[in-house]
Amino acid sequence: MPLSEALPADPLDDLVALLRGKRIVALTGAGCSTESGIPDYRGPETRRRARNPIQGREFSRSAEIRQRYWARAVIGWERFSRAEPNPAHRALARLEDGGQLDGLITQNVDGLHQAAGSRRVIELHGTLSEVACLACGAMERRAALQERLLAQNPGWLRLAADVAPDGDADLPAEHVAGFRAPPCLRCEGPLKPRVVFFGENVARPIVDAAFALVDAADALLVVGSSLAVFSGYRFVLRAAQRGIPIAMINLGSARGEELGALKIEARAGEVLPRLAEALCAGVTAARR
Repeated sequence: MPLSEALPADPLDDLVALLRGKRIVALTGAGCSTESGIPDYRGPETRRRARNPIQGREFSRSAEIRQRYWARAVIGWERFSRAEPNPAHRALARLEDGGQLDGLITQNVDGLHQAAGSRRVIELHGTLSEVACLACGAMERRAALQERLLAQNPGWLRLAADVAPDGDADLPAEHVAGFRAPPCLRCEGPLKPRVVFFGENVARPIVDAAFALVDAADALLVVGSSLAVFSGYRFVLRAAQRGIPIAMINLGSARGEELGALKIEARAGEVLPRLAEALCAGVTAARR
């Protein structure tokens, strides 16, 4: 049997051939951060346990829901904030630095792309690193709010909890009832993390900027997203309408797979470093 028939084809070779020489834009989802210890809502490991995420309208209207959110988020933040970029984040930053990646659109709120060195990042759903007052709009760093939350609720971190995808955590109702959530420092209004909760819309300028990035690209690389939410899926539709190739790297099924030219069923941290090495090798040699 010829060697070419004995060895299975490496899908990475097809990915490299598809993307080489093209202006690439990446669209990343929660699967890009799972290897940093941040679980996702729809990945293979979380589908087994159903969990209803916070709804934006309910958060704004209900003091009880805000109390529950912040009581749980105090514990979640301690672990969430210590997460570090994984090889997938670093590979995307390398692709941008090497001129292969024009920028990326992320559905994540963890800031790990920027921590890895990515510069052109559009955060569709905001960031957990900041909070805003629902009354006056004043901003505050989430780390600073954490200090206030812990000062008003001593001993809270000793409570056992499971980290959830939004930096939240699961807590018994009896614990939540006694929690005190600090108000806005400027007007004492209620505080909300600067993220787009379920049921809320992404701001139009952010959507337009993301569309512009896709419209200027020669290829779209989807990383770690099931694309179940239209917020991200619309950019796959735009790429398909423009006729530019779409490549996907994801564990599990993804909405719109039939629109893609190629899909690799693997962890982003396993594929992206090899992709960056292949696409950036010539650039690195030319710079020497």
